[in-house]
Amino acid sequence: MIEFALPDVGEGLTEAEIITWHVAVGDSVQINDTLVEIETAKSIVELPSPAAGTVSAVHVLEGRTVEVGTVIVSIEDGIVRTTGSSDATSVAGNVPTPEQGKPQVLVGRAPTEAAPRRRRLGARAGNAVDTAVAVGAVHSPRVVNGPVRTKPPVRLLAKQLGVDLATLVPSAGDLITRDDVHAAASTTTTGDLVGGVPAVTVRETRVPIKGVRKATAAAMTRSAFTAPHVTEWLAVDVTRTMDMVARLKKDRAWEGVRLTPLVFVARAFLLAIRRFPEVNARWDEASQEIVVQHYVNLGIAAATPRGLMVPNIKDSHNLDLTGLAHAIKDLVHTARAGKTSPEGMSHGTITITNIGALGVDAGTPILNPGEAAILAFGAVRAMPWVVDGEIVVRKVTQLAMSFDHRLVDGALGSHVLAEVGRLLNDPGETFLHV
Repeated sequence: MIEFALPDVGEGLTEAEIITWHVAVGDSVQINDTLVEIETAKSIVELPSPAAGTVSAVHVLEGRTVEVGTVIVSIEDGIVRTTGSSDATSVAGNVPTPEQGKPQVLVGRAPTEAAPRRRRLGARAGNAVDTAVAVGAVHSPRVVNGPVRTKPPVRLLAKQLGVDLATLVPSAGDLITRDDVHAAASTTTTGDLVGGVPAVTVRETRVPIKGVRKATAAAMTRSAFTAPHVTEWLAVDVTRTMDMVARLKKDRAWEGVRLTPLVFVARAFLLAIRRFPEVNARWDEASQEIVVQHYVNLGIAAATPRGLMVPNIKDSHNLDLTGLAHAIKDLVHTARAGKTSPEGMSHGTITITNIGALGVDAGTPILNPGEAAILAFGAVRAMPWVVDGEIVVRKVTQLAMSFDHRLVDGALGSHVLAEVGRLLNDPGETFLHV
């Protein structure tokens, strides 16, 4: 019997939520078949099977949060995946041993193409809950002809409306939809008709603090009370930049490249960092050193159905405008789909937040923990502007940069912000290729 415990799929993971089971009691699985989707504080991760065999018990319900090291599924009559070392120790279950003291980090995360699964005849005789109890399972997910599944945006909607997904039956197939959630919400938040109008009986909705929201709250609190923040502001005439964006979009040489104002802001920020590398630093409390990083892992704050996430583009300092445009497009698409890996969320060095995309002019951004600066890019608006003594209409944006005053003094922060503004005011052709 293989007891598979929740592994540490990232750096310092302590708990995760069980999102969707891909197997049920009685299923036959092969090594690296996807067993379950879990949601960590950083991303949604698929856990592969460490063994081939038959699922004998599912121990944790969908929607439950469990600690790393908790047994979540049992597989019997299995062939166990090994580490490939000379002594070939098993990694199945990642169960702590006295020598280890903690669960191993999951290996072989990427699942291979799954082989067709086969159910035992006994599993067909009744529902999966009854079968799980018969083989000694502690818990089993609610199942209607197989595991009920839904998508991350629907799970978020359910949380916002206070609907327990475990109580829902899909209206079609085995996928709970937004309509199912809205229907459940309408029945739980309205009472008898009063004068033909539903009487609201629920005055509050309580949403558990977990996942991305919990991690974000902890990180922002830690940052706000650890790093002394300073924020500087700069209004910039970006008419030439916006003209360049429009011109390149019509140029066939740039066909297929998704050029946005954010790409140009990111490019300007990277060039400013190249000129003033001390802004791309971190504070090492243990060694009492300032570490200047000669590489840039540029974080891009992205609003997703799971909340605010800040994945980063590794070694973005090596990218030209085309490469940066492709990287930002892929990063945002992956984040909104909930597929950003833990590695994609780790080791950022400096960040941009595009609040202008939400119609906001400016704000005072909070640093990501461990980073020295964050640049907020506001909405681009047509505004009156003085050019050569004349008032004309120009395209203007607000930039706000917060920085850690332990690492970045006022002069350095001002130089960096002014350089970003200068480049956006007059990007020039060299902006594209330097």
